[in-house]
Amino acid sequence: MKRSQINRVMAEAAKMIRSFGFVLPPFAWWTPQDFRERAGAAEGIIRAGLGWDITDYGQGRFDELGLFLFTLRNGDLADLRAGQGMCYAEKLLISRRDQISPMHRHIVKAEDIINRGGATLAIELYGSDAQGGFDAESGGRVRCDGIWRDFAPGEVLALAPGESVTLMPGDWHAFWGEGGDVLIGEVSTVNDDLTDNVFRAPIGRFAEIEEDAAPAHLLVSDYRRWLG
Repeated sequence: MKRSQINRVMAEAAKMIRSFGFVLPPFAWWTPQDFRERAGAAEGIIRAGLGWDITDYGQGRFDELGLFLFTLRNGDLADLRAGQGMCYAEKLLISRRDQISPMHRHIVKAEDIINRGGATLAIELYGSDAQGGFDAESGGRVRCDGIWRDFAPGEVLALAPGESVTLMPGDWHAFWGEGGDVLIGEVSTVNDDLTDNVFRAPIGRFAEIEEDAAPAHLLVSDYRRWLG
């Protein structure tokens, strides 16, 4: 993705988020220079991977295959392993109309995916085989707003605003906005985007960036390169 496109997606996403009455935390608006000057104070933000996250999964087709995310809070894997402490994470996502977030599962993370507003959120579901691989013949069981629901392989759930689904490790899923753009909430166990995403197709988690403009704000994936 070009940096100019990322800057544009940020601005569009911020406008949509505001339209639903949601306010991002102050560090969302820091410039790269702000982060450099506050690197010590921001150590927790950087270490937890909080902030802007815009991806085309390395495929260069963001409008067709991509996702906007903002990580609001994220716990510690050591706490999760210990079974106490900050074991949770929270994100905001925007899935555009017909923009696919590709088929994947998680190894550790359980998550509630919540339609916070906009159009219908479509989620396609499959189960895993005995080794955790994608199984085109396998369905499963999920909770929708606390109510158990069996799903057939390839079934598409249609979540209206306010509705949610709870996905457990091993639940293969892809999603997109049906009929328009969707603001999505994700509440989960600790999030580790470096190791905990298993994609069906051989794709990457983060975008490869062409620096054709200065960044308006840093992405989570920028922190290591820009801040050391």
